Amino acid sequence: MEADLLNLLKTVDTPTVCNAIEVAEGRRGFNRFTRGTMLSSDPTSGAMVGFARTARISALAPPTEPADVIKARRMDYYRHMSEGPRPALAVVEDIDYPNAIGAYWGEINTTVHKGLGLSGALTNGVMRDLGDLPDGFPVVAGSVGPSHGFVHVREIDTPVRIFGLDIHPGELVHADRHGALVIPAAVMPDLAEAIRKLLDTEHLVLGPAREPGFTFEKFEAAWAAFERART
Repeated sequence: MEADLLNLLKTVDTPTVCNAIEVAEGRRGFNRFTRGTMLSSDPTSGAMVGFARTARISALAPPTEPADVIKARRMDYYRHMSEGPRPALAVVEDIDYPNAIGAYWGEINTTVHKGLGLSGALTNGVMRDLGDLPDGFPVVAGSVGPSHGFVHVREIDTPVRIFGLDIHPGELVHADRHGALVIPAAVMPDLAEAIRKLLDTEHLVLGPAREPGFTFEKFEAAWAAFERART
């Protein structure tokens, strides 16, 4: 990914990217985004952007496989997270959802993932230690809880589902306190221009609305210009 596009994506929120994808595609109906309300470990941290490094975990019950298998898979998991193109996000499905209890994303695990070069984590599972998570590693999760349960890795480098969004390994994900989406590869060449066009189009209404003396007549004119310009 070009550095300029990455920097731009970090400065805009996920709803902006969601709309900009439709601008780039030239039509409404983009639907590769999460459903429902997710929680951010740091709502002020802005967006996280990266290629998905995926896995699936469980914590409700102890693992039934031999301990050496579980330990080996755990190390394979961290090896997987340390590899691949950057920027990268850990995208981890808790298969216990919606009854997830295992707070996989606490102080230790987030610090390890940050140290391995990941830019954040997206999960339908649980996070904790909210006052102690490292700066610069946001977590967008399904819930907050106190326990790690019997958390263990079940699968690595596999398709996952997070709040209704299917994500495949290596797909480009944009996420913040609003949720997450997958950026289609086909729109990448046009996405920066689409974001700028979207922001300019929104200003057709926002600019006049923020000025003193805003009236219905001014709104009507601004909205007409907005309707002509938007996707």
